[in-house]
Amino acid sequence: MDVQRRYESIFCIVDYHAITAPYDPADLRLRTRDLAVSLLAAGIDPDTAILFAQSSVPEHTELAWIFNTVTAVGELERQTQFKDKSQRQESVLAGVLNYPILQAADILLYRADTVPVGEDQVQHLELSREIARRWNARFASPDAPYFPEPAALLTPTRRIMGLDGQAKMSKSLGNTIGVVEPPASVWEKLRPAVTDPNRVRKSDPGTPEVCNIYHLHRAFNSPAIVDDVATRCRSAGWGCIDCKRVLFEGIETALAPIRARAEELTAQPKIVDEVLGDGANQASAIARTTMAEVKSLMGLRVYGSHTAGL
Repeated sequence: MDVQRRYESIFCIVDYHAITAPYDPADLRLRTRDLAVSLLAAGIDPDTAILFAQSSVPEHTELAWIFNTVTAVGELERQTQFKDKSQRQESVLAGVLNYPILQAADILLYRADTVPVGEDQVQHLELSREIARRWNARFASPDAPYFPEPAALLTPTRRIMGLDGQAKMSKSLGNTIGVVEPPASVWEKLRPAVTDPNRVRKSDPGTPEVCNIYHLHRAFNSPAIVDDVATRCRSAGWGCIDCKRVLFEGIETALAPIRARAEELTAQPKIVDEVLGDGANQASAIARTTMAEVKSLMGLRVYGSHTAGL
């Protein structure tokens, strides 16, 4: 979680995005808190960063509607993730089409200039940049754009593929390893995971660059271990199961302390709820200021109790 020490950071649990797929309300409430537990256990420090649930700050959807008025449908239909999902669904929900607009609102509501994303989200982030550019051109001064055009912050592991080796890790595709998943369950998933398709027998030399397991090593193990894995793969010194055992050790080294901290937090739900409540209050203060300024620039008059400061 080095990001929160290098940047003023805001972390949002995007429960509004989650409801674009079928779900059980009671389960959503549990999963929202569980995700908060996982994020805190992974290292988010509420004394340094803001952590909150998206639905606690209504300005997210308010700004998303405004951005709908400067975004063309064709731009949304060209988004890779929309095309992928629309091919798998008989009836595509409007929320799936508008997903990137809400994502742009999530970012620009806080006037963020840097966003840590995976490689698969770069296209969505580019749309956020375009939305900011278009809104600024219509409503802000050419010399003083209101919304920044956010830049992507990519890590060395820009894309983590799922255990099936066919698509990115996604809970909806069932190809993930959970951050707080028990070790036995992690190994049960890792053992049959897809590897280099050319390694039919243990004696077949491999090509690490095309092996999904090798790329997971880069996310969890040191450069020295990664180099050793590549050498043993190319020389057929290891079989794929040997490679997976070393990966499992690396995953456990990373996840064991997170799992232990998550158990502590799960036993103290009031602490987690307080963190989310405090985070929502901090985020709301920023969001209200943004929306007041946005409405003023757009000529939207506000009546009643929300006129203060306009």
